[in-house]
Order: sequence, then structure tokens, then C-alpha cells
Amino acid sequence: MTDASKYYKIDDGKLVRTHRVCPKCGPSYFLADHYDRSSCGNCGYTVFKRKGKKGAATVARSRRTPRKRTKST
Repeated sequence: MTDASKYYKIDDGKLVRTHRVCPKCGPSYFLADHYDRSSCGNCGYTVFKRKGKKGAATVARSRRTPRKRTKST
């Protein structure tokens, strides 16, 4: 059994969830917190965390232009 105090805290007399809830399964399933993602153990729904610090601008990657095809003889 898991300790329920990890998933809930009381703030100003109200019960607040500390972990994210799975949008597919509903409020009774929490997302497991991994170092690079959050995932649901029931349905497999996964949300990947952003790399870098909060508020930092992300660098847009430029796509390479595709190579032109040539006929080989």
C-alpha cells in the first residue's frame, strides 16, 4: 500500500492533490512522476517534461532541406 500523504495535502482547510491526475482515466488515477516524464500506470498515458529551466527560451531546431533525388543508372 502507498502512503496517501504523498498524494494529498491540506491547504486552508481544503484537500489539495499534489500529483497530476490522468485525463483519460479520471480523478482516481494519479500520474507517476519520473525524472523526464509523468505516466499513468493504468492506461499508459505519458506526458514528457520540458528540458531546461522554466522561463528559458527553447531553441528552435531548423530542419534540413531534403536531398534531391537523382536517377542512378
